[in-house]
Amino acid sequence: MSRQTDAPQPAPAAGPDRRRLRARIVPTEEGHGVTTLELFFDLVFVFAITQVTAFMADDLGWRGLLRGLVLLALMWFVWCSYAWLGNQAHADEGVVRAAMIAAMGAMFLVALAIPEAWGDEGGGISAPVVLAGALALIRLLHLSVYAVAALGDADLRRQLLRTAVPVGVAVTLLVVGAVLGGAAQTGLWALALVIDYTGVYASGNGWRLPSPVHFAERHGLIVIIALGESIIAVGVGVTDLPLTVPVIGAALLGLAVSVALWWLYFDVVAPVAERELSRRQGVERVKLARDSYTYLHFPMVAGIVYLALGLKKTAEYVADTSHHSLTDPLPTTALWAMYGGVAAYLLAHLAFRLRNVGSINRPRAVVAVVVLAAPLATAQLPALAALAVLVAVLVALIAFEVVRYAEARAAVRAEAQHS
Repeated sequence: MSRQTDAPQPAPAAGPDRRRLRARIVPTEEGHGVTTLELFFDLVFVFAITQVTAFMADDLGWRGLLRGLVLLALMWFVWCSYAWLGNQAHADEGVVRAAMIAAMGAMFLVALAIPEAWGDEGGGISAPVVLAGALALIRLLHLSVYAVAALGDADLRRQLLRTAVPVGVAVTLLVVGAVLGGAAQTGLWALALVIDYTGVYASGNGWRLPSPVHFAERHGLIVIIALGESIIAVGVGVTDLPLTVPVIGAALLGLAVSVALWWLYFDVVAPVAERELSRRQGVERVKLARDSYTYLHFPMVAGIVYLALGLKKTAEYVADTSHHSLTDPLPTTALWAMYGGVAAYLLAHLAFRLRNVGSINRPRAVVAVVVLAAPLATAQLPALAALAVLVAVLVALIAFEVVRYAEARAAVRAEAQHS
């Protein structure tokens, strides 16, 4: 026998709220952190980064370096798009989870197509078309799911509509360029990048950033992943070659460079940046996140990838004694990639600090200039010696900062530990 009650019953959700419920959109909050699915997504991304390093190593010249940069830039905005989406809604729930998994599959196809991105070898589906089509799918899927997550937020929906214009033009150019191939592909892909990066920047500041902790952590993790790829590059460079004293030296020096870059970012820079992002609200927070993370983290990651290329070639030169002598210098492009990558990383740090706190770290500015000019002085040094010089410069910079800024460093780290 059923019992009736006079208690009021909740009305069914209507309109946007009902559609959000069906899609199981779970909005994020101030303290939201990175999910395991986002970390899983990054594993696919790091495979793509590894493929770019190998792509440049196989075409070791300025053309290869520029093409590698184009590929990195195309993939970077894919990654950033889902970092923003994961800050709007939980990445491991409902339709966002489905979108993340679908994007992972498409990104895996992008990574597989990278070796033939500018020269399909035939015998299968066109690799440039697969790469461009997969990138287009990922970007359009992102906008579609973001629109569902933005239901009930008219300003955010208008922001998505404005963003859809440059994104739509850019992905169209990518696909057309892939179909045409040759010089047209290079030109259209470069134009697509310009439209994408400038168009998204100019499309407005109607985004939302509920959790600065999530956003800062997300970008810190991608820096870690890129540094991990630089270590992998050393191992790949000596695959199937004997383990000798010079190889051990190259491996340890390569690890030392990666640890130095980790220290320079995570010791003080990362906690200060997270603190500044957390202090801002509304549009100011969105602008800071866009400038400091979406745009200024790209040269950091690209710099690490170029470093990885130089480390890979250094390991090959000291390991493959049947083709190289221990006194052989690195090829010019590999040397400039190694030093230039570190210089780009340091210059990005300068811009990052300037955008966050309005000041310049002068010692890092000096070292960035020194590192950028160093290939002119180390061009004739043996590969291992050139790497040792780079390590010595970075270690000296860290030692100077630890001593010179001891009190400020301790205060920042103490605040980060108690926050």
